Amino acid sequence: MSKLSIKWLGHSTFVITTPGGKRIVTDPWLEGNPACPPEHKRIDKADVILLSHGHFDHTGDIVNVARSTGATTLAVFELSQWLERKGVQNVIGMGIGGTAQVAGLEITMTPALHTSSVVENDTTVYLGLAAGFVVKTEDSRSFYFAGDTALFGDMRLIAELHAPEIAFLPIGGHYTMGPEAAAMAARMLAVRQVVPMHYGTFPVLTGRPEDLERLVKPYGIDVLALKPGQTSE
Repeated sequence: MSKLSIKWLGHSTFVITTPGGKRIVTDPWLEGNPACPPEHKRIDKADVILLSHGHFDHTGDIVNVARSTGATTLAVFELSQWLERKGVQNVIGMGIGGTAQVAGLEITMTPALHTSSVVENDTTVYLGLAAGFVVKTEDSRSFYFAGDTALFGDMRLIAELHAPEIAFLPIGGHYTMGPEAAAMAARMLAVRQVVPMHYGTFPVLTGRPEDLERLVKPYGIDVLALKPGQTSE
């Protein structure tokens, strides 16, 4: 994709700059994220925040980032209500399969096989379904941010409906799919490139980009394995 800039801040937090200059933040987790470099613990500029689900390692800094940037946050409906109770403004609650026009971008919420919750006052509060997102940029090309998910067959429908060229896929295993399933997901999605995420942050997340690369290389799929804090265009 022309002039798409991708900065990884560790785990599932990215700052993606579109060809039109719009800044998209995914699942902001900075302060408590051991993989996030100290100089990147704060985000001051963003147009859109994509929030895939409620777990702490995806929402840890959502309130701070939303307030400091004034960005529009997209989340599944129940999670959006929780955000509003926290005082977050400019929130769009969505349902799986829905599409919103935000900042000149077309953003569609996709399924994900995972759970979504936060713990408050020693009580688990469930926050609707986990989700992913397909973003169509200003040049009418698309990328897919899967969020936390297992492999599921309807990824073929995401390919048919949206034809994403890049997929951001979890590869750590244990809580999400590992490299083997992510490789199959990449093939089902028919993408040109995979950006691996959600690995290495905790010891239990054992999947590695080199394992994914070995599995997708025969199919001509590129793996963009960034280091935390690194930016690639």
